Amino acid sequence: MNTTLATRWNRLTAPLTTDVALRNATFHQLSEAYCASDRHYHTLNHIRNLLDSLERSGLALHDPEVVKLAIWFHDAVYSSLRDDNEARSAALAKEFLSKTTLSAERCNRVAYLIERTKDHTQPQPAADVDLLYFLDADLQILGAPEADYWQYARQVRQEYRLVPDFMYRRGRRKVLEKMLSTAQLYQTETFRSRLEAAARRNLQAELHAWDKDGL
Repeated sequence: MNTTLATRWNRLTAPLTTDVALRNATFHQLSEAYCASDRHYHTLNHIRNLLDSLERSGLALHDPEVVKLAIWFHDAVYSSLRDDNEARSAALAKEFLSKTTLSAERCNRVAYLIERTKDHTQPQPAADVDLLYFLDADLQILGAPEADYWQYARQVRQEYRLVPDFMYRRGRRKVLEKMLSTAQLYQTETFRSRLEAAARRNLQAELHAWDKDGL
């Protein structure tokens, strides 16, 4: 996995900086973060899936490079015991990008995309195709085949293993109910037509499981 991802990272970042040591050190930093022992779902495989989804989509994004950078950094900081992961991940991205030739405007744009992943249920700017695509891609696991969805649900529980069962059950139910209460989980027609119905079935099934005996 790392070899292929390293190639993709260098393909993305080489035009931004000729500092090979900086590129390599940042890739190593990201790899270590996503491969940490407390990661089960938010791993390098998640990054790969989002990058693959972007390449398969064929969508005419306004700034695909910025979206790819956001993908790489959006879960770089991930702690189940903190509520500022997105802000810290965005700050990490800006720290790296400040040493590149990426304009300040585009650098801030990367940070903005990352920060918007804090709550996918919040209203999003309808005309911001790049943001809507990025958020939908981040949620594509919700509409995955049933077995894959349950694996994801168990992996998320593992990432919150320090949280007692009664607290996790309560928090997870709130998350599931909030997502199910939204008019639409996916903001783009590309994802909505393909995944919306399956995602709602999966979320409802997990909610039902927590109402009974849990996962």
